[in-house]
Amino acid sequence: MIHKSTTENQKKHFHDSNDDNGYIQLLNSGEAYFLQLKKLIEDAQKEIHLQTYIFEDDETGNDIADCLKRAAQRKVKVYVLLDAYGSAALPDSFVQDLIHHGISIRFFSPLFSLNNFYLGRRMHHKVLVVDEKMAVIGGINIANKYKGIQELEPWLDFAVQLDCPAAEDLQKLCRDYFFKKGSSKKIKPVLHSAGNALVGIIQNDWLKSKTEVCDAYTNAILRAKKEIIIIGSYFLPGKKMSKALKKASKRGVKITLILAGISDVPLVRRATEHLYATFLHDHIKIYEWNKSVLHGKAAIVDNQWSTIGSFNLNSLSCYGSIEMNVEIHSFGFAETLRLDFNRVINECKEVTKSSFEIRANILNRLADWLSYQIIRTTLLSLTFLPHLRVFKKYRF
Repeated sequence: MIHKSTTENQKKHFHDSNDDNGYIQLLNSGEAYFLQLKKLIEDAQKEIHLQTYIFEDDETGNDIADCLKRAAQRKVKVYVLLDAYGSAALPDSFVQDLIHHGISIRFFSPLFSLNNFYLGRRMHHKVLVVDEKMAVIGGINIANKYKGIQELEPWLDFAVQLDCPAAEDLQKLCRDYFFKKGSSKKIKPVLHSAGNALVGIIQNDWLKSKTEVCDAYTNAILRAKKEIIIIGSYFLPGKKMSKALKKASKRGVKITLILAGISDVPLVRRATEHLYATFLHDHIKIYEWNKSVLHGKAAIVDNQWSTIGSFNLNSLSCYGSIEMNVEIHSFGFAETLRLDFNRVINECKEVTKSSFEIRANILNRLADWLSYQIIRTTLLSLTFLPHLRVFKKYRF
């Protein structure tokens, strides 16, 4: 049976007091997410920015594209920024149709380049901003697999809807990336009020000395006193993050990891499994999600600090990709996210020391170790080695 969040269920999510400071709302992947996205686009009056890593030419992609085209026909300025690698499969006819309908579209190729070569830098945002007032930020791309079709569960992922001054910050950042102003590196993260919560937009772009997401994760873990819950796809933390988790565990902090039992990149899942023995030795609880591909990137620390966005805990997100997260300081939102995490955990399979020892025979351990070495080397290569650029007139 397909898990599709209904609009009614969405309303049960945290919705902080709706006063002059606005509100924030937790969203899940599934049909209701895309209905909400369409509603925001349909209500737009002046300007829309959509920036995403993957935009696919499928039922979901065409549905959102049609909605954007109707907005452009209403004289709303529509700007779409896609990643040249993540959305490489998007047909030229699809792109030209958007342009024909008055939509401004560009594909991100890295700015650090020399002739036909560039460092492997990707635009990994998943952001929608409408009229500087409303925004959605998270880890959900535009594709059927995030919506759920037929008998397939949607990929597990999260996002946050913002109706607060942080949406204005997001629009400034989106305009900066689309128009290549280069001022985003000068924009410092600011916490804005949203009801009883404090909300800020944080970035990671190592080549521009922006390490806000990585630093926020590390600092939150180092300061943790009671509990850390992380849901992570492609989970391969570096030495600094791993040490921070280990130190937190030694301080008596309860740590829970919700990881992928099914992955769209099986080699990464095996590489992550190579770390299980260390995690379990450090008394870190591990749960695997097996109902669909786990694609979420979110965390809660001490039921007060939360983050959701595009940032994966691995070296590619730390040093290669351009990432964007929202950080939220709020007991109410953290409690809502925690309830959602508990729902996920209840549908997961726990990996214990005994269950791991049963499945971790010599061949599996060797395969996990090889996968880890291959993936670590590949991530470093993707981050630092040059690749051939694909030129198109509407690409950077």
